[in-house]
Amino acid sequence: MILASLRARWAGFLGAFVAVALGVALTAAMGVGLAASLDAPVREPQRFAASPVVVAGRDTLTVPVRRGPEVRHVAKRLAHPHPVDNELLRELGRLGQIRTDRKPSDRTPPDAVGVAAPVGAVRAAVAASGTGARVLTGDDRRLVDPATERDARALVAVNSFLGTAGGVAAFVSAFVTASTFAFVVALRRREFGLLRAAGASRGQVRRWLLGEAVVVGAVASAAGCAGGAWAAPVLARALVDAEVAPPWFTVADGFSWTWWPYQLAFWAGLVVAVAGAWSAVWRAGRVSPVEALREASLDVGAMPPVRRVVGGVLLAGGLGLLAWTLWSEPADLLKRKTYTTQPMVLATGVAALAPALVRYVMLLFRRPRVLVRRGGPSGGGVTVGRQGAVGLGCARPFRPVGGPAAHRVSSLFRVARANVRGSVRRTAAVAAPVLVTVSLAGCLFGSAATVGGAKAAEAKARTGAQLVVTGDDLRPVDGPVPGATVAASGATAVFVREDGGTALIRSEARAVPDPEAFAAVSRLPVVAGDVRRLDDRSIVVNEEWERHRVGERVDVWLGDGRRARLRIAAVLARGTGDNGAYVTARNAPSAPLDRMDVRLRDGADRTAVAAALRTATGGQVRPAGEWLAAEHPPGMKHQTRLGLLMLLAICLAYTAISLLSTQLMTAPVRAPELRSLRLVGATPGQIRLVVAAEAALAVAVGALLGLAVTLVGLGGLSAGLASLSAPAGVVVPWGVMGVCVAVCAVVAVGGGVLGVRRVPGAV
Repeated sequence: MILASLRARWAGFLGAFVAVALGVALTAAMGVGLAASLDAPVREPQRFAASPVVVAGRDTLTVPVRRGPEVRHVAKRLAHPHPVDNELLRELGRLGQIRTDRKPSDRTPPDAVGVAAPVGAVRAAVAASGTGARVLTGDDRRLVDPATERDARALVAVNSFLGTAGGVAAFVSAFVTASTFAFVVALRRREFGLLRAAGASRGQVRRWLLGEAVVVGAVASAAGCAGGAWAAPVLARALVDAEVAPPWFTVADGFSWTWWPYQLAFWAGLVVAVAGAWSAVWRAGRVSPVEALREASLDVGAMPPVRRVVGGVLLAGGLGLLAWTLWSEPADLLKRKTYTTQPMVLATGVAALAPALVRYVMLLFRRPRVLVRRGGPSGGGVTVGRQGAVGLGCARPFRPVGGPAAHRVSSLFRVARANVRGSVRRTAAVAAPVLVTVSLAGCLFGSAATVGGAKAAEAKARTGAQLVVTGDDLRPVDGPVPGATVAASGATAVFVREDGGTALIRSEARAVPDPEAFAAVSRLPVVAGDVRRLDDRSIVVNEEWERHRVGERVDVWLGDGRRARLRIAAVLARGTGDNGAYVTARNAPSAPLDRMDVRLRDGADRTAVAAALRTATGGQVRPAGEWLAAEHPPGMKHQTRLGLLMLLAICLAYTAISLLSTQLMTAPVRAPELRSLRLVGATPGQIRLVVAAEAALAVAVGALLGLAVTLVGLGGLSAGLASLSAPAGVVVPWGVMGVCVAVCAVVAVGGGVLGVRRVPGAV
């Protein structure tokens, strides 16, 4: 019976089938990509490929922390790995030939050396030195290659993107599947009523529908796994082309490379199909035999109490989570994980309440007035009210389009508006996927652009220089530069134990040789203390630190692993996270100079100062505005935008599937209604226009609800930025949201018109 039902109603289950298959394909492809990133191919050593053994300085900091009653040691990578000790170098030289990649003029100690000696003897020498140096052999020699760290950062970006994309795909897939099954059940109420009247029990009806979900989910999951095997290499190439993944990132074709992503994807798809149908199955079992007697398609009160409770809980939970995050940890609102998951919760809650919200959203459109058209001698006509169009004693053919063109359009709009208000379940089924797509597009693109804009504005606000000198091998300036104040700095880091000694936190920092000059060329967001009082026994922190009172002393580990107890000289605003700590150059001797901020004095020649700096430092001299535009561009980065566009494409694909399936399923059910319009005089073109207008109005309802979710999410982000003392301007991605609405409108209108054309006698 289940197979016969599926064969007879395949069009109704087509949307759920495609949604599950697409979700499984994406899950499998992203799982294969994750597996490839977690087990990346081993690259051949490059820096010391000719040396059988490599000795490198210590590069980790190990600190004991409390984890409950136990004390554990946590390791963090040092900002400045230790060089190889000179005494150890001499000992290694006695064992065999030593190779370095330094220039003859370079007097800095090497961070790693290649040794042509037996590995056992090298290990013994390193152990006897007590320096904690590392002995690397075989493929581990690549760990000292600069490309290894770059690849590791790139793979972290790949993992982050695939995880986010997988979460979004799973959410939208489950949402579309659940809404499709729910709408199928709603359209089959009379059928279930007839089955109940014929003697079927509630359990039999539920098992029947659950069996349909299992069959659809299993077949769709199998098809999705096959699609995922094809899509995985395509996805890998797309990530490389978008510069999200490193150029060497790839996955193998077919199923032979790895098996667990396909297992995970198949069972996840089956679970999504069954879980999505579960609520609809439970509701179907409660259909009474009386439902078979119902003929009206009016469902203005179609809102079960359970759905109201679930929607209210989800909506309240989303708003409560937003308020709690804003109060307790506003910095979390700036993270991608937060502004991706929060709109999902809010959108799901609003979508669950959509049937109850339709009538209120429709109030934004002009309320229809009573419209009377020419009738027969008896005075018949047509009245368009809140519930639809009703013919009143028409002796002559119905003429709803008589009169000027504007009046005809108004008449059709009123009929469509009345149908939308009178069929809230159908309207909600169209509006819900539009709501999800618009809200995700608005929150993802808007949040990323808002955070990027806030970071750019913050960087501009704390930069008081007119010129910026950058480079990998900057030479310090000997003596003053005529007409300019120069403040050099280098990137470093400090480590601190917080949360009662249970966590070791790494904080990015900058080392400044001259705090007075640095304070003169910068505009740091100081909330307490004075940056000019920074010395070798003090530190500048921000409000994010657990201890951030001026004069208080904190125990820290410097970038090279040395422990120090420093006094807080000044406290900066927390900001977007880029307001790090500041120490003197004496506390970060290994930090190379990578930037010089230059402030011109009155009357100074900019060109002459730039030429002098270029000669003295060997770096690139740029105006501050040009440097800010390159290092802190407003809005989103190129890779971020491409990644979000890929996510948006996934959402739009699911939305198109949902809209098409809903419109095609709805058309046969509306056959009596459409034939009635034909009987009272409506032309085929008028019917198509009414159906198109209904679809457009339903899309507009979803767009407005999605805009509301977007404004709530971006409003919370703006409040979070304000509480962090960061620029709180909000960027609403009107263009992206407009494209989403336009695509949804085209699909919904096209699907509605296509469905009507398939109804015999309607057009």
